[in-house]
Amino acid sequence: MGKIVAGIDIGGTNTVIGLVTSQGECLVERTIRTKGEGGFINYILRIVDSVNALSEELGSEYRLEAVGIGAPNGSYNLGAIVDAPNLAWKGILPICSEMESRLNVPVILTNDANAAAVGEMLFGAAKGMKNFIIITLGTGLGSGIVTDGKLVLGHDGFAGELGHTTVDPNGRKCGCGKLGCLETYVSAPGIRRTIFELLASSIEPSSLRSFTYNDLSAKIISQKALEGDSIAREAFERTGEILGLKLADAVATLSPEAIFLFGGLSKAGDLIFEPTRRSMESNLFPIYRNKVKILPSGLQDKNVAVLGAAALGWQHLNL
Repeated sequence: MGKIVAGIDIGGTNTVIGLVTSQGECLVERTIRTKGEGGFINYILRIVDSVNALSEELGSEYRLEAVGIGAPNGSYNLGAIVDAPNLAWKGILPICSEMESRLNVPVILTNDANAAAVGEMLFGAAKGMKNFIIITLGTGLGSGIVTDGKLVLGHDGFAGELGHTTVDPNGRKCGCGKLGCLETYVSAPGIRRTIFELLASSIEPSSLRSFTYNDLSAKIISQKALEGDSIAREAFERTGEILGLKLADAVATLSPEAIFLFGGLSKAGDLIFEPTRRSMESNLFPIYRNKVKILPSGLQDKNVAVLGAAALGWQHLNL
C-alpha cells in the first residue's frame, strides 16, 4: 500500500489541499474557500471532508500517514495559528489538535515560508544541503532558514522573519505597523511603490506613466524592463540593492551554502538576481565573498505551497 501525506496551504482567500507522495508528486488536489459560513470549527470540518474525499478518490491502494500545513503566523511549537492578520478568526487557533482528533494521523504546522524551505530541501534544489535560506517574494517577503539540516524555529516557533527586519527606521509604512521593513521595498507591492516614487521624482519618458497604481503588477514591470524602460530597470536595480544588503547581513549570521529566491518577483530572472548578487557581494564580510550562491527555487513551476506543507509531514514521518 502506498503512503501519502496531505499538504495544506492556508491563504486568506483560498485553502489548497493536495495528497503528495514521498517523491514530491501531487496526485490529487482541490481548493476550498478559506472564508465561509460558520466559525473556525466549521472550517476545520470542511478541510477534513476535503482530505477524506481526496483519499477516497485515490482508492484503497494509498493510505494517509500525516498532514502538513503551511499557514500565516503558523507556530510549529504551538501547533496553532496565532493572530493571523489575513484570516477572519483571531487568537490562538489550535488547528493541529482539532485535525488530529478527526483524521487520526499526525498534523504538523508552520508558516508558509518555513514550509517552502522544507519543500526545497526534500523535493527541490536544496537536496543534500544542510545550510540554506529561502526567500519568498510575493505580496510580502517571507523567509525560511535551514541550519545544520534543521529548520530554524526559535523559542516561540516564529524565527526567521527577515521581511520585517528594518531597511530604514523612517521608511515606508508596513502592514505590520512598523516603518521601513524589508518587505515594503522587496516584494510585488514594494517594487510597485518604488516605480511610483521614481516616476514622481523624474520627468524621464516611461510607458509606465500610463498605468494606475492598482493596474500595475510586478509582471508588467518585468516586461517593461525587458523592453528597455529605464524607470522599470532602475526599480529592479534599487530592489536588488536593498535585498542584497539585507542578505549580506543574513549571511554574516547564518553562513548558508545558498540562498533561494522564489515567488512572482523572482520570475524576473536576471533583472532581480544580478543586482541582488552584486549588492550582496559588495556588502559581505570578506571571508564570505564568492562562497554563497543565489539561486532560483527548484520548485518554481510547481505548487510549492502544497509540496512544502506536505514535506513537513514527510519530514516528521522520517524523523
